[in-house]
Amino acid sequence: MSVPKTLEVPDGVESRTITTTRSTFAAQVCHAQGDRRGSILLIPGWTGSKEDFTPVLPLLAEIGYDVVTYDQRGQYESPGAPDDDYSLSGLAADALSLAEQTFGDEKFHLLGHSFGGLVAQVLAIEHSKRIRTLSLLCSGPGALGDSPARPLKRISQAIGKTPLLQIHQLRDQGLKQPAQITAFLAKRFTSNAPASLKAMTQHLLDAPDRVDEVAATGVTCWVGRGETDDAWPHDAQAKMAERLGTEIVILPSAAHSPAVEGPEEFIDEWRDFLEAN
Repeated sequence: MSVPKTLEVPDGVESRTITTTRSTFAAQVCHAQGDRRGSILLIPGWTGSKEDFTPVLPLLAEIGYDVVTYDQRGQYESPGAPDDDYSLSGLAADALSLAEQTFGDEKFHLLGHSFGGLVAQVLAIEHSKRIRTLSLLCSGPGALGDSPARPLKRISQAIGKTPLLQIHQLRDQGLKQPAQITAFLAKRFTSNAPASLKAMTQHLLDAPDRVDEVAATGVTCWVGRGETDDAWPHDAQAKMAERLGTEIVILPSAAHSPAVEGPEEFIDEWRDFLEAN
């Protein structure tokens, strides 16, 4: 879960509902300024949303990119029905449909944050010809697994039996945020379609390691994390980067959510990679 510092939407960022061949998605869009360099699709993580990327959208537009981010199927403001396809392949197909709707046939840069990185990997494997580059931010090679800090098994079992607000309050207890942010986090969590949230939680418990398949596509990759990232083990992320033919980039001012914790630092580090590819 990313915790925004502000809910203010910067100038140039447009909130939009995008209907694709797959479904309807709540999105934020920002258009390139000056010389256009290409397109970028940003995929949020578990219990996240498009707001996890809001601060970086204008920064990317300033350096020449059309950028789209969205709530995944059943996340926050994107609808999701109990019988929808929440497989990683299905979520990847959703992402591709958004890219096709907004970018047309153009190849695009793809970034997945946390759980979104698992979706992005599957998209790269199954549709590599559409991907210009793949970036994984604070993500891992497969399942995150259960831990005392993130009791995903207990959360998965509770979804559908316990009110989502109660689950949110248990996982959010002890954290002090401004009242506006606290209200947003509660609204976002309780707006999740239970079937979507349960499926994404289960993927974090049992998703297979497919990094070698990603590497075999030949898509150029970038891997980064916050210095104090507390999700996938640091050595697992570093080894993943090595398997993908690169070295992990460490962002000193960030933990698990660099796009909101240190957006300028993150884009400064990512920019050279984007412009080189």
